Amino acid sequence: MKLAAIASCFAVAAAALPTVKVAPRASISKADGTKFNIDGVTKYYAGTNSYWIPFLTSDNDVDVIMGHLKTSGHKILRIWGFNDVKTIPGSGTVYFQSFSGSTATINTGANGLQRLDAVVKAAEKHGIKLIINFVNNWTDYGGMAAYFSACGVSNNAGWYQSTKCQTMYQAYIKAVISRYRTSAAVFAWELANEPRCNGCATSVLTNWIRKTSDYIRSLDSDHMITAGDEGFGLAGDTSYPYGYTEGFDWATNLALPNISFGTFHLYVESWGVGSNKTFGQSWVAAHAAICKKLTKPCLFEEYGVTNAAEHCPVESAWQSASLALKDSGMAGDLFWQLGDTIQSTGQLTHNDGHTIYYGSSDWKCLVDQHVKNIG
Repeated sequence: MKLAAIASCFAVAAAALPTVKVAPRASISKADGTKFNIDGVTKYYAGTNSYWIPFLTSDNDVDVIMGHLKTSGHKILRIWGFNDVKTIPGSGTVYFQSFSGSTATINTGANGLQRLDAVVKAAEKHGIKLIINFVNNWTDYGGMAAYFSACGVSNNAGWYQSTKCQTMYQAYIKAVISRYRTSAAVFAWELANEPRCNGCATSVLTNWIRKTSDYIRSLDSDHMITAGDEGFGLAGDTSYPYGYTEGFDWATNLALPNISFGTFHLYVESWGVGSNKTFGQSWVAAHAAICKKLTKPCLFEEYGVTNAAEHCPVESAWQSASLALKDSGMAGDLFWQLGDTIQSTGQLTHNDGHTIYYGSSDWKCLVDQHVKNIG
């Protein structure tokens, strides 16, 4: 999801966290046909997204929120594994990588990747599995644009094809994977949040996805890998999301050998398509059919509407459509986005209109009832 400029600065705990424990290979999540196997159980799974959780500075806040996910029956949480800046922020502000001149510097300090360490540690404690994303297509938290000056390009299309940009990007990937390579809390490594290449030949993104997923696989033979895209580029419909204008050929990219499962998103309001319910149901079915054909799982990775009155009726219909195809390609769904209370401040986390807050009536509908329906 493209985020507005939001986040405030958080104070940072000074103490470093212990090294992540080694997990036996058998406990690492994997694809099992068109479903996911988590902790030895193959089934359909529910989860959510929290871009903000690695930027919290209290370990206790992170732990409490992970505990809420566990007691609610969620298993998968997608997070931002990136936070890129071009200027070093003030003391106490969290960032993971900075760019200056033609160089990139990875921040492994207490206000850097040690905050991601806290999320992985809490996920391990509560049995939550993390999708960790490496870069943003959008400019929120830096994104690909943060690299531009340092690697000598001016747009995302150039970023995908620049050897220097990709060398910097892969160095960051390596730094993150090396921290959590043996952790069973990692569900999958994700190439980017909603990668697009508007007006590009589809070969640009396909080549980038192939090279990046091959590189990740060279570092990690166990964890799953996925693209993190919106699901664009399908045959059979003339509407914008089905088209190839954003440089995506979904089936071709899913078929790549080191892409473990397919992702797709759904935002009918910003995409300007169809009825909330009916477009969503056909969108899910179109992706499920390709996953079934390729014998890879489909993850309905982001979805939401901004009208609070429609949260439950519209999104629950999409959940039902996905769950109904659990034996025909669909493996799970993650709504956008998680909302909770930050215990140390008493503040609610960011509400972008899509947010479903823990314990709310929407939560009871879209989490409690959905988890019950999954069984």
